[in-house]
Amino acid sequence: MKGVRDFYLQTDGYSGYNAVENAKHCGCWAHMRRKFNDAMPKNATKDNKAFVGFGFCRKLFMLEDAFKKLTPEERLEKRLEKSKPVLDEFFGWIETVTPLAGTKLADAITYARNQRKPLSMFLLDGCIELSNNRAENAIRPFAVGRKNWLFADTVGGVQASAVAYSVIETAKANGLNPYQYLLFLFTELPTVLTNEPDADLSRFFPWKLEVKNKCRFAQGKGGQLGLLG
Repeated sequence: MKGVRDFYLQTDGYSGYNAVENAKHCGCWAHMRRKFNDAMPKNATKDNKAFVGFGFCRKLFMLEDAFKKLTPEERLEKRLEKSKPVLDEFFGWIETVTPLAGTKLADAITYARNQRKPLSMFLLDGCIELSNNRAENAIRPFAVGRKNWLFADTVGGVQASAVAYSVIETAKANGLNPYQYLLFLFTELPTVLTNEPDADLSRFFPWKLEVKNKCRFAQGKGGQLGLLG
């Protein structure tokens, strides 16, 4: 697509996402952790392979929790110092495991080997999260309700609803009032794109300070949510 620069796309290991153009694919460690969890037998001991794999994932999440209040730059520095050695040890260990074919452990090991590059992407940028759980939680209402929505019977309807939900949930994730943000976009964008079709639209991103000031939630009188205009 003309004018679109590379961007990070964080998903599970589904190969269909590879068709997204200009995307730098980032893996999800929650999905990796879940595969080892599913492979663990009850009362697994510390020498159980699935238990060991799960432990590596758990350590990465514990480190990430310790870094959550850092700036992206500080977080990246700490990841390279603390998380990278764990990552290197994990993938070194993966190569020593020969699981029984057809088992859940084999599925977890294969997933780790195939997803090594995407799972390592969080070491490139402190803004990349360790998992895409927040995105999945945001779209869960849409995924649950879509079977009941008639407009999702067509490809066009699915695409339209996906775009709408992406914009709305991203606005909510950035503390904006979704209605006010949509109103802002529908009011401003048509004029901008009419006058300059290839205009830089980054100033309309929901994390921009000016946009936040126009569209964010604010505490009003009597504890009611108001709008900052």
